[in-house]
Amino acid sequence: MTPNTASQLDRIPGDLEVSIKFEGSRLIQAAGVLLHLPQELIAEAIIIFARFWLGPEGGSLAEYHAKDVIAASVYLVTKPSAHPVSPRRLLGVLAYLNKVRPSLDTESASKVAPEDCFLSEGSYQDGRLGLIHTEAQMLRILGYQTHVSLPYAICINYLQALDVFTTTENGQALAKKAFAHLNSALFSPQLLYLTHQPPSLATAAIYLAAKEIGVKLPGEEWWEVFDVDREELGFLVVALISMEGFIAEETQKWSKTKVPLTLEDVQAWIDKEAQS
Repeated sequence: MTPNTASQLDRIPGDLEVSIKFEGSRLIQAAGVLLHLPQELIAEAIIIFARFWLGPEGGSLAEYHAKDVIAASVYLVTKPSAHPVSPRRLLGVLAYLNKVRPSLDTESASKVAPEDCFLSEGSYQDGRLGLIHTEAQMLRILGYQTHVSLPYAICINYLQALDVFTTTENGQALAKKAFAHLNSALFSPQLLYLTHQPPSLATAAIYLAAKEIGVKLPGEEWWEVFDVDREELGFLVVALISMEGFIAEETQKWSKTKVPLTLEDVQAWIDKEAQS
């Protein structure tokens, strides 16, 4: 198979690349919870993180520390928002999460105040310099295109158009389930948020949620109203269903060791695998 990312061109094993991207997304999600960020901002950071590694012109895991890209992704999207995060606070939270890895229990993490995440002055200064440098490199590689379109508001609009909230007692449950699928899709190894438009993602999440809860939606092929064809819908639904297995497999695979997030740790992992 022809390498299609900069990491693969630099001979980073494909399965390791997938694991690092998944771990990075998990860390961004957990950090967002600790920092009390809205889910929309967390989603933007995860998508920016995924975009950075995309294609042969993207960032390579042989050149950039994934841990720095994780931090810069959160910093980039929060800086112009109503929820800016200082470098010290962000790096402190990520340092805490690195200590509790490989387990990232967001329910437990949410009970920890970000102020309790201590970072020594030396570690902070090193981290801040890495953050600023990586932010500049990310902007360059992304061509300063950091806008992200999300499916959450579209999902609510579609549910309202389908009259779900007034015609079924399960309207709120359906919306909650659909949002859960949209959130899990952020971790997809198929990069669903980069390969499909928000309306298609929202439609697939609604379709699957309705099937799971047992809500019958109006019309035989209602998704066509939202310009989604059966083939794309089928692909996305299968991809969403597969997420549970993928997450379980990755969690089990790295249950006893940390996914490497620095250049040194990545190389050490590759060397170790080559000897085994």
